[in-house]
Amino acid sequence: MTEFPKTPPRFSATFTPAINAEIRRAAASGIYDIRGGGTKRHLPHFDDLLFLGASISRYPLEGYREKCATDVWLGTRFAKNPIHLDIPITIAGMSFGALSGPAKEALGRGATAAGTSTTTGDGGMTEEERGHSKTLVYQYLPSRYGMNPDDLRRADAIEIVVGQGAKPGGGGMLLGQKISDRVANMRNLPKGIDQRSACRHPDWTGPDDLEIKILELREITNWEKPIYIKVGGARPYYDTALAVKAGADVVVLDGMQGGTAATQDVFIEHVGMPILACIPQAVKALQDLGMHRKVQLIVSGGIRTGADVAKAMALGADAVAIGTAALIALGDNDPVWEEEYQKLGTTADAYDDWHEGRDPAGITTQDPELSKRFDPVLGGRRLKNYLKVMTLEAQTIARACGKNHLHNLEPEDLCALTIEAAAMAGVPIAGTSWIPGRTGF
Repeated sequence: MTEFPKTPPRFSATFTPAINAEIRRAAASGIYDIRGGGTKRHLPHFDDLLFLGASISRYPLEGYREKCATDVWLGTRFAKNPIHLDIPITIAGMSFGALSGPAKEALGRGATAAGTSTTTGDGGMTEEERGHSKTLVYQYLPSRYGMNPDDLRRADAIEIVVGQGAKPGGGGMLLGQKISDRVANMRNLPKGIDQRSACRHPDWTGPDDLEIKILELREITNWEKPIYIKVGGARPYYDTALAVKAGADVVVLDGMQGGTAATQDVFIEHVGMPILACIPQAVKALQDLGMHRKVQLIVSGGIRTGADVAKAMALGADAVAIGTAALIALGDNDPVWEEEYQKLGTTADAYDDWHEGRDPAGITTQDPELSKRFDPVLGGRRLKNYLKVMTLEAQTIARACGKNHLHNLEPEDLCALTIEAAAMAGVPIAGTSWIPGRTGF
């Protein structure tokens, strides 16, 4: 009798093993999943865009002999003391609490050596970061944890956080095991007790109140500091326009590929928009108001390479911010700690239980013994090297496109590999003039 081979078992495209495992976990525990990091699903991203280098129809710049500038001014609209950075790659807000003290010090060291800025994150300003950061942006969050007027004045800029890309519309989390004596004292919280930051500011409910808050902060700081407004990528056109009308000097736009120290997994994977879809809408809002390049736009969420930097700037950004990439540069998720990651039930490059505070690399932890493993001097040097490489990569691309400043890159220098990326970024499919949703075939 003829035996036919058995058809291999097929998993459902809807009820995948991962989905089934989450259903079982939820059914057993009765709580939603919390983790750190960013989205793990595939989304249209900068890899779906390509640059059109110069040849005959465009004139390239020669190697490293012809200048390609990288500096950027931030806060030129109203601030008496706008910020001048050597490179357009900044360090995003990551709190002391989420990160260890030595990690915050390393961020300050690396950013200063590279000629850029760091950002405090929730929970207030640490001496490690202020002492090693030439340019420090102070985040003003709904929680108000650690906030005081003296630190507002010590900062070089103030960033009012309305939303974050990994969790637009949601507040932050810091589990009790990371609330040490020092963190508790800075945030005026009980030690060892889980805390959740508010999802909205307690003293304003809309754009008119935001304008009043901006004026209040300007008066506290004698109109010296640039005022940033940070929004999560959800309704970027309207949020950018309202931030500008409220008086912001800088808009920070964070797409859903951005990371977080801790939030619900359902937020990370199902709320917000890819940064590729956000940038053109924010730029259009600035252009419609006649404020493009007058109010600066910083974008973040999944920035990894100099190519990403160049593509973001070609779409109209003035600068970018990095968070997860900066932690990896410091040494987080390094395979050197693979054995200990295995003991935690994970592996290097997949570890996202930052909220647990057991990071073997000593970066996303408050455990004093783990923190001792991390060398902030070496970490700062690694971050400086990474920022230098990213800048050189972006310059190389800009020169190939015939541009003598990263800000001269433009959408005309780009094409897309997929219909989704073309529609989101507003650039044509490679080899055509077709921009889905905007032009005919």
